[in-house]
Amino acid sequence: MRILLVNMPWSSIDVPSLALGILTNSVRQKVPDAQVDVMHANLDFVDWVVERTEFGLSDYYYYSLFTYFSGCGDWVFSSALYDDPQWRVDEFVSRVQGQMSERDLSRNLELHRTVPEFVAEVAARIVEREPDIVGFTSTFQQNAAALATARAVKRLNPRIRTVLGGANCDGEQGAAMHRNFSFVDYVVRGEGEAAFPKLLTALRDADTDTDTDTDSRPDLAGIEGLCWADAAGRHVANPMSTAPLPPAEIVSPDYTGYFERLASSRANHWVEPRLVVEGARGCWWGEKHHCTFCGLNGSFMQFRSKHPGRFYDEIIELVQRHQVLDMFVVDNILDMSYVTSLLPRLAESGYDLRLQYEIKSNMRGPQVQALADAGLVSVQPGIENLNSRVLKIMDKGVTGCLNVRMLRDAETSGITIAWNYLYGFPGETDADYRSIIEQMPALHHLCPADGSTRIAIERFSPYFVNPALGFTDLRPAAQYRLIYDLPESELMDLAYIFDTPTQGIGEDVGDELDRAVTHWQHEYARSRLTHHDLGDEIVLVSQRRHFDWHVLRLTDPAEIAAFRQLDQPHSVASLARRIDVPEPAVAALLARWRELGIVFVDADQFIQIAPKAMNQELIRIDHLRQERAAAQAEAASADAVGAAGAAVPEPVPALTAV
Repeated sequence: MRILLVNMPWSSIDVPSLALGILTNSVRQKVPDAQVDVMHANLDFVDWVVERTEFGLSDYYYYSLFTYFSGCGDWVFSSALYDDPQWRVDEFVSRVQGQMSERDLSRNLELHRTVPEFVAEVAARIVEREPDIVGFTSTFQQNAAALATARAVKRLNPRIRTVLGGANCDGEQGAAMHRNFSFVDYVVRGEGEAAFPKLLTALRDADTDTDTDTDSRPDLAGIEGLCWADAAGRHVANPMSTAPLPPAEIVSPDYTGYFERLASSRANHWVEPRLVVEGARGCWWGEKHHCTFCGLNGSFMQFRSKHPGRFYDEIIELVQRHQVLDMFVVDNILDMSYVTSLLPRLAESGYDLRLQYEIKSNMRGPQVQALADAGLVSVQPGIENLNSRVLKIMDKGVTGCLNVRMLRDAETSGITIAWNYLYGFPGETDADYRSIIEQMPALHHLCPADGSTRIAIERFSPYFVNPALGFTDLRPAAQYRLIYDLPESELMDLAYIFDTPTQGIGEDVGDELDRAVTHWQHEYARSRLTHHDLGDEIVLVSQRRHFDWHVLRLTDPAEIAAFRQLDQPHSVASLARRIDVPEPAVAALLARWRELGIVFVDADQFIQIAPKAMNQELIRIDHLRQERAAAQAEAASADAVGAAGAAVPEPVPALTAV
């Protein structure tokens, strides 16, 4: 039995397909007499398109990353799916006119006209390899390309069995796919490494029975999640598994073919390849509190993770085999036990690893530093908002101050934060956003959001499942009508993103937020706020456009104690108790510190926002120690002020301890 697995555009070109890497090893382990290969058609597309038009890495990212919510990548391939180079061109132009540049529009139209040629070439090469089964993975904007190619393969050789799987095939989506596209013989829903080898075994056994003149119908009814057609051609969708795959059965991936293909592709000059690794599935937070807008985990929210020793061995084995140190960890959330088990071993491995990981934003400073020590250079902590009221509506389990703490501690440890500022939640108010917008200039030295956006309703999210949470009248997002020739009822099952009447803040406040986030992005590179704790004093150094001071010294013992306590969020009353100072004095101090932009306040909680100074050459504050003569300290401070061209703020009156 020959199996060919295909990775179509717009899958990322700088990483191999984790799904196909896992399936490759799963088939080899469970169906040892099968021959399995992978076709990296996403890389083939790069070589094809650069020979025909002006096309670069940013253009590929436009489809693979940036236009998911507008569906441009799928629309481009819809012409191949329906054998019509003019497939809904007028509707597409009408929808996007004025929303994209002329170059982007022209490229979309040109690719839409020409990609049927690419699909035909890929299908011909698939058929030439004479597979018994061709399997397509479909995630994000791969759906139309995968469907179009499956259709073309079936036209060339109806005997080849076509299989579709991946995130776009979960739950009702997979059933709708099989119902509406008869050229797809089987759809695997759920975790493919369980169902796909069973399907192969059933098909192989049926083929063997054909040779012996016995019943040749494969027994498919017991394969959980599988969609197939019975003897009468009727669509059958087997019930999906109710138990997730145990972590011990999640195999490591095989990426050999990807690196061989990349080496001969034009994409090799565009990207530095990264490895993709997986330590856990599901979400331990989502098991208890499913974030209202999140549909990422699909049918299986249950969290399970690999033994840290096994995961470590997988990481090191992949690093050694492929000589690649950059890797992306696809876990939806970090297993917190890894902080004291896996991460220290990675830190001591001797490899200069550079990892990206998704985490929860309530991690404390030492835990964040443990991430950095292990080689994490970028994390996605699910910050999403800085207002506690809105975060509670989301059921995020964190506060605005904790999210700011994450930004601050990541800056201290040198970790980049990937996050988006989300809005549009039922029950939010203008005040929830204006209170944060007002404080954003104080945060310009911390990693800004990648952007601000109104939430979209995703399948599997509580907002989709439970209209009582505030979103009713859901409709498949508009792009699906431009891509597929299906009735609305079928699009409802096929779609992952849905349109609905807007909730929460209006566009005026949304625009204010967007301008504030954009300004933050522009100011980040030239903004700085750090602190250095010298024991008997704390020195802060600031360089931010909206604050006219450069050096601030905290010398009063109560002030020093207050600043240290504000490493964690505190209310005025809580802080006053901890440093044994009257509340009015603490309130006055915090009001002054807020004016100076060294604290953030939300929901009556305060937190200091100055990362620890890690580079003494940049700080230049050793001369400020109290044991130096007063005259020397004053002269040194004056030099620092002169160099910065800014004034030292007036000292805050000393707090009086009771």
